[in-house]
Amino acid sequence: MDNSARELLKELMPSFPTRHCGKIYTDTTEFMDISYGDVISLEDRRFLVLRDEAERRFGMEDPKFWVKRCRDLDTGERHILKLVFHEKFDQKIGQLTINCFRSPRKESRILDLVRGDLRFMQGRTLLDDAGNPVRILDIVWGKSLDNIVEDLDMDHETYFQEKFPEILEKFMGACEALGFMHHHGEKHGDVRRDHIFVEYGSGHYRWIDFDYAYESVENPFGLDLFGLGSILLFITGKGVHDNVSLPSTRSGREFFNGLSPDDFSVLFPNRLINLKKLFPYIPRSLNHVLMHFSKGTYVTYESVDELLGDLAKASRDLAKG
Repeated sequence: MDNSARELLKELMPSFPTRHCGKIYTDTTEFMDISYGDVISLEDRRFLVLRDEAERRFGMEDPKFWVKRCRDLDTGERHILKLVFHEKFDQKIGQLTINCFRSPRKESRILDLVRGDLRFMQGRTLLDDAGNPVRILDIVWGKSLDNIVEDLDMDHETYFQEKFPEILEKFMGACEALGFMHHHGEKHGDVRRDHIFVEYGSGHYRWIDFDYAYESVENPFGLDLFGLGSILLFITGKGVHDNVSLPSTRSGREFFNGLSPDDFSVLFPNRLINLKKLFPYIPRSLNHVLMHFSKGTYVTYESVDELLGDLAKASRDLAKG
């Protein structure tokens, strides 16, 4: 059987170079075989593969071969197709080990749950001929929160006074969105600062990537909450302050030598949590929230609502100056 995409592309996209026409795939199980010029056919939809997506972190690109940037051949719209890929890994929080894994069907459930809620990425799931749930995602045209903050060319105190209050307010809205997910029994699973996109034009904060799941014998939403703590730490500090960057100067070494292990993160032991020691103008109420994620804490947040209650007080204190 001829599975060439040449005739299909000649009809639906005659401008596409013939030499790059690939195959038509109705089974996406072997996603490594699917590349530029191939067509993925799902139910009544056909998508031309343009490239593999890549995640950009710490200045490096990490290719995601199971995630394809595509064009809908019938509408011309661009989408991201996430094919089925399973992986497992362990995440440690202090002495606790949490089993994490990818769950395409869990992401499909959440896409159904949040349909029409623009605090989240949007999409739907189609099955290929092998029964694989392929998620057809609308592209969120925007920039990740970490890049927004890192690109602000100003010192920390100016940032904290002029930009941070609005960023904190919008972050609290993102926390509320995550709370909505939790109230419906779902976890995000991979709460990171680059998984909040700030939409061009509207400035809305939108969560992306829901396919990680995890098993925990403690608080079922604990890993999501620690993720929120890490994002809060980043936006409060206008970046990460750790045991590498802090001692880079003589005054920094003196400051670093005056810290204790309890001043650092329980999730990332090299990251300073007690930012008030570094930036004395940070309100105590805000630093109090951060310290819930420190190695020295005796109390952790049990829910997004608890976190938001303390953040609301911190926000009021910021408004008072």
